[in-house]
Amino acid sequence: MVQAYKEAKTPFGVFGLRCAPSGELWIGASANLAAQENSVRFSLKMGKHPNRGLQAAIQAHGADAFSYEILETLDDDKLTPMGKTDLLKRRVAHWVEALAAKPLIGAA
Repeated sequence: MVQAYKEAKTPFGVFGLRCAPSGELWIGASANLAAQENSVRFSLKMGKHPNRGLQAAIQAHGADAFSYEILETLDDDKLTPMGKTDLLKRRVAHWVEALAAKPLIGAA
């Protein structure tokens, strides 16, 4: 069981945070989609998220008004860490444009 845990692949990809009242959508990427939702929600709860627009929307509408959506799961264990980062940046840029959304961090 321990060996299986160590060998399990961590899903990486692109996710979105959608505000139901405003319709706004923020797009981000993660090397660990399984843990990302808790991480983002914790930083927002603490008032420490680097995206001030998202933080303001959370304060205006409340955390329950937001949904976490996995938009794309990627699976390529042949990628180098740099290759994975580049791929995630390209996919965030794609989704930001395709959905007329905002990047979660920086400019995608």
